[in-house]
Amino acid sequence: MRWIKTLYEDAINIKEKDPAARNILEVIILYQGFHSLVFHRISHYLYQKKAFFLARFISQFARFFTGIEIHPGAKIGKRLFIDHGMGIVIGETAEIGDDCIIYHQVTLGGTGKDKIKRHPTIGNHVLIGAGAKVLGAIHIGDNVKIGAGAIVLKDIEDNVTVVGNPAEKK
Repeated sequence: MRWIKTLYEDAINIKEKDPAARNILEVIILYQGFHSLVFHRISHYLYQKKAFFLARFISQFARFFTGIEIHPGAKIGKRLFIDHGMGIVIGETAEIGDDCIIYHQVTLGGTGKDKIKRHPTIGNHVLIGAGAKVLGAIHIGDNVKIGAGAIVLKDIEDNVTVVGNPAEKK
């Protein structure tokens, strides 16, 4: 039951990173960011098995239930922390590495209707601030911090902080 272990790691991670979380049970029952990960891991499994309609049905239910829209085709690494997740959108070909933090109103979106890779790839240990938009088939390196409200349209190398519109190194 690897997926249960993965979800438990997600819950522990949220508890450790959110000072408002009192215990893991609270995270499991009350945190919409955790709920969205549960639904996504189920819908992603179905998507990989080519049960596209059922996968999308579950992801749309999750969107209604949590306010967080994650396409079942998106690839999400371990220990993602979605904090105050309302309004997050993660596109079909987006990839998110391990140990990332995403705040509310973030979009990992596309810039066109291509059928190939059209959403960003996010490295490990990346923080994406509230309202940031990361658009296109771009690569965000490891240990990057993206400021609140930033618009990122180009690759970002490892270990930098970017802010603004368009996003620039700080």
